[in-house]
Amino acid sequence: MSRTVVLVGLLSGALGGVLGAWATAWWHTPTRLTSEARAQVPRVSQAPLPSPVPQEPVRPAFPLPPQAAQLTPEEQVNVFVYQKANRSVVNINTRTSRVNPLFWIEVIAEGSGSGVVLDRQGHVLTNYHVIEDAEQIMVTLYDGSSYLGQLVGADPNNDLAVVRIEAPAQRLVPVQMGDSTSLLEGQKVYAIGNPFGLERTLTVGVISSLNRTMRSRSGRLIRSIIQVDAAINPGNSGGPLLDSHGRMIGMTTAIASRTGQSAGVGFAIPVSIIQRIVPQLIQFGRVRRADIGILRLYQTERGLVVARVVPGGPADRAGVRGFRIVRQRIRRGPVVVVREYVDRSWADVIVAVNGQKVETVDQFLDIIESHQPGQTVVLTVLRAGKTLELPVRLAEAQ
Repeated sequence: MSRTVVLVGLLSGALGGVLGAWATAWWHTPTRLTSEARAQVPRVSQAPLPSPVPQEPVRPAFPLPPQAAQLTPEEQVNVFVYQKANRSVVNINTRTSRVNPLFWIEVIAEGSGSGVVLDRQGHVLTNYHVIEDAEQIMVTLYDGSSYLGQLVGADPNNDLAVVRIEAPAQRLVPVQMGDSTSLLEGQKVYAIGNPFGLERTLTVGVISSLNRTMRSRSGRLIRSIIQVDAAINPGNSGGPLLDSHGRMIGMTTAIASRTGQSAGVGFAIPVSIIQRIVPQLIQFGRVRRADIGILRLYQTERGLVVARVVPGGPADRAGVRGFRIVRQRIRRGPVVVVREYVDRSWADVIVAVNGQKVETVDQFLDIIESHQPGQTVVLTVLRAGKTLELPVRLAEAQ
């Protein structure tokens, strides 16, 4: 997207640790046998070796163009992936009006990005940052037809959004979903998107690394991010990342660059997260997350210090304690002065949830949000030198 936030220096520490592959060669010198020694060696049966099991080739769901017969097998796979998936990719253009506070003039801001067709009901998946604050969303299909998009649901924490268009079912070509749980570094991947408004552009690369983390617009960490070296530029956001069978294994979402252009370090949200979140966005318009009712936590060497809980919320009802305000009345001659101070020693320190040790706020939130509203978690807390276990029944986040 033209407004895509450039992740400058993103994961610089982690990326600095990525090394090239090591190649090791083993050399073996054959031993020469004398005629006497050769005579003692038992004869090996000359029965033919079993034939290797043939690998299942990538079989097109439709015939490739006639000219593809002259291409190499690798090129034929490239053509197949593009032919299979490009009609599922859409171009998304947005318009947002803002008032310039200096001149009180309405300024129209335009943005562009990519998306992918999910079903024949007109649901289109894209990044949240592609349509964020948009007043008008136009979705253009592969055949050039454009439709006004309506936001169905969004999840800023995972940078996902679903838009719906009123398009004829025969014009909608849903993408085929793949599996992101068994990916390997070095696996070839394909990205299709609309960089710089150039519709349905294919770039090819490999998976550079797995299980990266990056922060979304909401500040939350997105885990299990796929790092690729396929060229990704502004406008690619929201487009599919595909495997060699043309199946969607992720959605391109960001780049790490100092210039705003592709530097060979791109990131994609895995399809495992998409498949977990999207059904909720379509059904509820948002993600139904569990809430424990703790407003603020401080990360310390001892654990997570509870600073503030929601009055009457799940943690408060379970007896979890945060900071307290202490008021003292001090008489100074004829004047009585009320002194207030924050008693931090009153607060509980969370060290584990359901027996699982937690050291960061992100770890704590990930565990809580992996549960459903109404379920119970057990917090292990330190209080006044003692260890307590407090059961907390989770509510639904609003």
